[in-house]
Amino acid sequence: MTVASPAQAAPILRVEDLQVVVRGRKRPLRVVDGFHLDVFPGRVTGVAGESGSGKTISMMSVLGLLPQGVHASGVAWFGGRDLLSLPNEELNGIRGKDIALVMQDPRSSLHPMLSVGAQLTDHLRHHLHIGEREARERAADLLHQVRIPDPVGSLNAYPHQFSGGMCQRISIAIALACGPRILIADEPTTGLDVTVQAGILHLLRELGEAHGLGIVLITHDLGVMSGLADTVSVMYAGRIVESGPTSIVLSSPRHPYTHALLAALPRPDRSDRVLTPIPGNLGPPHRWPQGCAFHPRCPYRTPECSEVVPDLVAVGSGQQHACLVDPLALT
Repeated sequence: MTVASPAQAAPILRVEDLQVVVRGRKRPLRVVDGFHLDVFPGRVTGVAGESGSGKTISMMSVLGLLPQGVHASGVAWFGGRDLLSLPNEELNGIRGKDIALVMQDPRSSLHPMLSVGAQLTDHLRHHLHIGEREARERAADLLHQVRIPDPVGSLNAYPHQFSGGMCQRISIAIALACGPRILIADEPTTGLDVTVQAGILHLLRELGEAHGLGIVLITHDLGVMSGLADTVSVMYAGRIVESGPTSIVLSSPRHPYTHALLAALPRPDRSDRVLTPIPGNLGPPHRWPQGCAFHPRCPYRTPECSEVVPDLVAVGSGQQHACLVDPLALT
């Protein structure tokens, strides 16, 4: 199957100027500021950054899965509708059917007291309104697609009878059950060993290309990102600080934060390389600094960095970054 490239196809999801605010007792806290994302069919869009940077809550906002007291604004165009303005009843018809979600811990997302077959067929019958027999046939086929041994027999098994990697494959099967157009994979390889990680990433890429899926990959691991994503947006303190084609961003980072993340990443081909940790930590939103939020940890900071929030600007080759420092200073 040949999938149109972004140059030939319109995005199936376009998120623009997403703002997420937590309404607190003292003052509202903006935890996502100006997030934007385009998702194309058959392509993998990556969202990277440390824990607390705003990756997951940005995509949960699109699905209307925010906790009480958290409000999202902006637009998220999907199928000619703005998801952020839809009532929950309409979103229920989209979540799990048109836009599916794979969580990072399959053992907590799968119900331990229900068989794999029950969890798959309930999902199918709810969204597609089909009978039990047809649902079981489709469920077995889905397990076959995600490489579960003995798919028919596995329908009667329970999650605890499978390894972590197999549970993640089952979660992917449930996500694919209703033929979604978009799959959001939130840290899908966390807790899995390297070999199993590689299998899950290969499976996601294969399924995305075969079904024309637009995949959003959320991860803190740039190594995982390099093996799967076509484009990547790097987030810090609720804002995108760098974005562009993954191969370019990871080989020629233009923002000090991306540069620091890569410097702290182990390289199997460079066992003699000394890893450089990023000093300090991000901290909670109410302690995020003024100006560029990364400036207290940045070796290239200037006095202006503590006062000015830099805009995301083009720096060539489809790359963008938000930094007051001359990008050439990093090379």
